[in-house]
Amino acid sequence: MSEKGHLSQKDLKAFKKSLEEMRKQIIETARKTMEEESNFDTDDLPDEIDQASSEYAQSMAFRLRDREKFLLKKVEKALQRVEDGSFGVCERCEEQISLKRLQARPVTTLCIRCKEEQEKKEKSYG
Repeated sequence: MSEKGHLSQKDLKAFKKSLEEMRKQIIETARKTMEEESNFDTDDLPDEIDQASSEYAQSMAFRLRDREKFLLKKVEKALQRVEDGSFGVCERCEEQISLKRLQARPVTTLCIRCKEEQEKKEKSYG
């Protein structure tokens, strides 16, 4: 797309800053989770109920980590788009993504129309 997007340099700087902040928080959360788990000793647990609840807590932590990894990838991708000038442009239709949508979800790659179409398709495949 030849014309420069509707985002000003100031907007882009602000998005870059908030994306970097998101990245920092994700990494920090993951680090805390790892530290908490490494201090975790199942021998300290007196009975099966505690054992079961600790296994549940661990599986939640693993799931969180997957979600963190997924989000981290999206944040990295968004930062890359800020760098290469494609941030704020829909991957599918190449229209501008509204500023409001970007402020709500800076990691988004689809305009609202394409996102709704994608969700309709996903629902119909079930």
